[in-house]
Amino acid sequence: MENTFCIKLTIKTAGGHEVFGEFFLGQNRKIAENIFQQLKGDREVDDRNILQLDLMESRNGLPVNIKMMTCDLHELQDNCRIITKEMFRVFNLEE
Repeated sequence: MENTFCIKLTIKTAGGHEVFGEFFLGQNRKIAENIFQQLKGDREVDDRNILQLDLMESRNGLPVNIKMMTCDLHELQDNCRIITKEMFRVFNLEE
């Protein structure tokens, strides 16, 4: 079973953090980390933040959190654009 990478989008609710979106990044760790590095937001995560992005790796079917960051709504909009643009490039130009 190959390792895969994704970015999970979570929002803080009264009941805790809930996942509301996920971007599949493929199987290349270097590409996944490069995309995550481009994202806008704050790398200092604390309990006051509402929106959180988690770079996740699936190892043997089990999720492993690699990096986390938080962002505001405007940064989330930019981040979705960055991820989509980069994945378009990866899927269409690098294969």
